Amino acid sequence: MSLSPNFGPRRDGLRPELVVLHYTAMPDCDAALRVLCTPEREVSAHYLLRRDGTVHALVEEGMRAWHAGAGSWRGRGDVNSRSIGIELDNDGASPFAAPLMDALEALLPGIMARWGIRPEGVIGHSCMAPGRKIDPGPRFDWSRLARRRLAVMPQDRGSLPVDAARFRRDALAYGFPDVAAPLLLQAVRLRFRAGARGPLDGRDCALMAEMAARYGA
Repeated sequence: MSLSPNFGPRRDGLRPELVVLHYTAMPDCDAALRVLCTPEREVSAHYLLRRDGTVHALVEEGMRAWHAGAGSWRGRGDVNSRSIGIELDNDGASPFAAPLMDALEALLPGIMARWGIRPEGVIGHSCMAPGRKIDPGPRFDWSRLARRRLAVMPQDRGSLPVDAARFRRDALAYGFPDVAAPLLLQAVRLRFRAGARGPLDGRDCALMAEMAARYGA
């Protein structure tokens, strides 16, 4: 039985092919739990993970939780019908607590196995909604998940000549939405290179070329 009333059936026969990670951006997990379980708020997720590692299952995986909102991935919308949503108890500015990350690493393999979701299908909210969302944010440790094959990260540390057109083609081939150049660069860096600043550079171009070649549509 679902704890949250904020869900419905998945549309058009769609099944989960993505896991979308969020942060709550709230002072504590109890506040987030109240919001996710209040009908008037019309928002939910399949899971909410506390900083102490407690896992709250809010919506059954087979149902469509209301977590992603407007956006797309690999050119396809209705991400809610195509994903499992996981909310992480974090204010958006602090490091993610070790027990929470341990719990996430324990939770993801089962979800991915049940629905046949590959590591490249584990994305951030910022990936599918650039400019509208930035979670799970620059403090999230994607490399830790990648080391356990629960996400992906670039392997090479090289650089390419700056080519904005190719960067865009590669980013869209990998899955990012077709948005304005500054938003696209921000989304790519939040996912793969959170500490980078300034205009598009050769490292951005190289990592996106690598990811498009390895995982692009």
